[in-house]
Amino acid sequence: MHGEYKIPGGKLVVVDLEQRGGVLRNVQVAGDFFLEPDEAITAINQSLEGASADTDLTGLAARIEAAVPEDTVMYGITAAGVAVAVRRALAEATDWTDYDWQVIHEAPQSPPLHMALDQVLTEEVAAGRRPPTLRVWEWASPAVIIGSFQSLRNEVDPEGADRHGVTVVRRISGGGAMFVERDNTITYSLSVPASLVSGLSFADSYAYLDDWVLAALGDIGVRAWYVPLNDIASKDGKIGGAAQKRIATGDGAVLHHVTMSYDIDADKMLDVLRIGKEKLSDKGTTSAKKRVDPLRRQTGLPRAEIIDRMIASFAQRYGLTEGAVTAEEMARAEELARTKFGSEEWTGRVA
Repeated sequence: MHGEYKIPGGKLVVVDLEQRGGVLRNVQVAGDFFLEPDEAITAINQSLEGASADTDLTGLAARIEAAVPEDTVMYGITAAGVAVAVRRALAEATDWTDYDWQVIHEAPQSPPLHMALDQVLTEEVAAGRRPPTLRVWEWASPAVIIGSFQSLRNEVDPEGADRHGVTVVRRISGGGAMFVERDNTITYSLSVPASLVSGLSFADSYAYLDDWVLAALGDIGVRAWYVPLNDIASKDGKIGGAAQKRIATGDGAVLHHVTMSYDIDADKMLDVLRIGKEKLSDKGTTSAKKRVDPLRRQTGLPRAEIIDRMIASFAQRYGLTEGAVTAEEMARAEELARTKFGSEEWTGRVA
């Protein structure tokens, strides 16, 4: 069995092993990390030899930490990262490069239709009828998108929304509210097979699926990093946030979508969103304006150029072909937009 894991902010860890009689045998850890002293790698391999195949991430990491010499220096590698690679080997997880990725970047669409497309395309990936897909959104109108479990009245000021012509919709994933305007945000979705994140904890899957965009931002001069559970940040504040939804039908799939601020109107956002003091204190700031650090200020680049460079970075890493929403997919999405995502019943399901 073979498992790979690119540690967020670190290096690639590769594990090859056999499973015999419910235990790990012939474990070999490799990768482009740095490790001193040399015998530490032998200690890591031996610590995993004979471990039960049912051992969880915490248990595997504990075995490694107990076995390595006291003076061991790990750079780009962690015990937890090796444990993840082991679990991915046992789960027979797939890798980004195992797939023929497709990118969809189409004309502006309504907020309810975007919500519906996320659901439909991810269901198609789960059913095996669509390849893993990167979809870049364009907004036809301003919107607030609230998380699946958020209270509508606690998150949105209806008078502010009406004043600014903002459509309020509810997505299928959890997480917090997003305020978006046409050309002021960069939003994308990844619809991926469940096997891509096999062996990863829910939290680890966020970092794993965000890793490519951190590299893409680095390519345009923005040093960004992942902040658990679902934020992307730079030294000046939050750039964006991610949310996920697992689809259990077929072979399973994961929807991972991200919104990043390009040139947000913070005053308008505060007029529409109700951002509580507790949330601000949790983020270590007293001002919602200070939480958001737009990419326009950081890069000086046009929004379209940032998107083009992000797509190019993804293509260079994993390959991409241009695609489109099929007529059947669009018909299903339009029906869902009308009957579900555009309905007061769905949007207000958590009043």
